[in-house]
Amino acid sequence: MSTLTKDGVSSPAPVKATPARPRRGLRGSPTFNFWIFTGPFLIGLAIFVYLPILWSLYLSFFEARFTVTPSTFVGLDNYVTMLTDEEFMGSLVTFTVFAVCIVPITWATSLGLALMVNRLRFMRAFFRSVFFLPTAVSYVAASLVWKMSIFNGVRFGLANTFLGLFGIDNTAWLASPDPPWYWLVILSVRLWLQAGFYMILFIAALQNIPQEMYEAAAIDGAKPGWQTFWHITLPQLRATSTAVILLLLVAAYQAFDEFFNLLSKTTWGRPPLVELYYKALGDSQDYGAGSAGALLLTVLICLVTLLQGRFMGFGRGEESK
Repeated sequence: MSTLTKDGVSSPAPVKATPARPRRGLRGSPTFNFWIFTGPFLIGLAIFVYLPILWSLYLSFFEARFTVTPSTFVGLDNYVTMLTDEEFMGSLVTFTVFAVCIVPITWATSLGLALMVNRLRFMRAFFRSVFFLPTAVSYVAASLVWKMSIFNGVRFGLANTFLGLFGIDNTAWLASPDPPWYWLVILSVRLWLQAGFYMILFIAALQNIPQEMYEAAAIDGAKPGWQTFWHITLPQLRATSTAVILLLLVAAYQAFDEFFNLLSKTTWGRPPLVELYYKALGDSQDYGAGSAGALLLTVLICLVTLLQGRFMGFGRGEESK
C-alpha cells in the first residue's frame, strides 16, 4: 500500500516492525539445554561418587572378605569391630594431633602471607604466584622430595647438611616414633602445599574490606598495625577464616598421600584413611570392616564440620551476629 503526499506523489506506507522473538535453546527449550550441559556431570557424579557410597553402606552390613559381592549379613558387627579396633581408634588420635597442629599453623601462615603480599607496592603478582605455585605440585611428588632429598636420614640430606654446619649429628627423621621427628616432616610438607591456596582466599577477602573503615579508624586515633588488624581486619575476615578452618579440618581428616609415602608401611603415625587402606586392601582385604570404618569417618567429619560451623557462626546473617 502507498499514501499520497501534498504534491500528489505516492510514497510507500511504512512497514510495521515485527517484534524480535526470544532466542530458544537447541531444541526450543532451556530445560533441554540445562540437561545437555549438566547431564554428563551428574551421570559421572552418580556413577563415581554416590553409587560407591551406597555400595560401601551395603558392604558395611555384610561379611565381605576378599569379595565385594557378599551374602552373609552381619548387621552392626563391622561397626563394633572398628570401634573396638585399637589401630583404627589410634589413627583417630593421630588425626587429632595432626589437625590440632596443622590447622592453626596453616591458617596463621596463609593469613600472614596474604597480609604481606597485599601490602606490596610492586611485584605483587609475582609473589602471589610464587606462593601459590606449590598448590599445583602433586602430594606424592612433594612427599618423595621431602623424604629423599630434604629430610633424608643420611648426611647428604639437606636438613642434616644444614644441621651439620652447627656440629649436630645426623637425625633419622622418619625412622622412629621416639622422638617423633616425623611430625616435622609431615607438617612442613602439608604447610608448603596448602598455604598458598588459602593465601589467595585471604587476599580476596582483604581486598573486599572498605578502605573507609581504616580511614575512620585513623581519624578516631587508632594506630596502624596491631590495633587496626585486631579491631577491623580480623573481624572482617571472620567468614573467610571460618571457611578456611572448615576446609583445613576436612583436608586433615582426608590426609593420605604424605603419610603413606613418607612413613611407608610403618604401624605408627597412620591417619584414618591410611588405616582403612590397609584394612580393606591389606592381607585380610576386609571390605566390610573397611566400609564401616569409612562411614564412621564420614559421620565424624560431618559432625566436626557442623560443630565448627556452629561455633564460628558459619552461615549466619549479619543481623544475627
